[in-house]
Amino acid sequence: MSEQPAYTIFPLGDSALTIDFCNSIDEAINQKVLALFHSLRENPAAGIIEAVPAYSSITIYYDMLLAVRNNQDHKTAFEIMTERMEKRLQDPLSENNLPSQFLRIPVCYHNEFGLDIDELAATNKITAGEVIQIHTSKVYGVYMLGFLPGFSYMGKVDDKIAMPRKTNPRQRVESGSVGIAGYQTGIYPLASPGGWQIIGRTPVKLFDSDNKELTLLKPGDKVQFYSISKNEFNSY
Repeated sequence: MSEQPAYTIFPLGDSALTIDFCNSIDEAINQKVLALFHSLRENPAAGIIEAVPAYSSITIYYDMLLAVRNNQDHKTAFEIMTERMEKRLQDPLSENNLPSQFLRIPVCYHNEFGLDIDELAATNKITAGEVIQIHTSKVYGVYMLGFLPGFSYMGKVDDKIAMPRKTNPRQRVESGSVGIAGYQTGIYPLASPGGWQIIGRTPVKLFDSDNKELTLLKPGDKVQFYSISKNEFNSY
């Protein structure tokens, strides 16, 4: 088992704390975050309401009254929960057999859907066809969900297709739009304002409020995109 990386714990309001391992997109650290997340789900410390994993941190929401119950030392809820989390972090975290699924997701990269694909290609001095080939050639890890219900932050994309967010975000990005922001790629599960570089769209539903499993993707999943034609997209 590799040594646990350095971390900091800080309060987030009066009923939550964040454990931050480092501010970076790193698969190894994200695996540790997910290992801690699943450990807390399977064996939660007293007072925990919910744990929310991110790229390189995890936020713990807790019940303040439960946290301080039987508190003889007059410590704050944050101090008590910090001690509990530090104790948990001293235990080995198993990164083997973390829940994960592999999904192949169809994307139509036609210009009608890939609103920024030509600009992204020109900026990176490659063709739109090369953008598609590069984007579909890699398996991406789902690091976290956020921004919108089911919005999956995936990475890392190849240097050849990386591009910063748009300076002026769009007022509306359609549901299913596949975008790139820096070294991340992701899918808009719902129509929303957004500033990612849109290179295509998938007909697959990412968020379904009527389904027991609200989101198709979860942190730890693996995704590979594959290209479909406009006719195939319309046939879904």
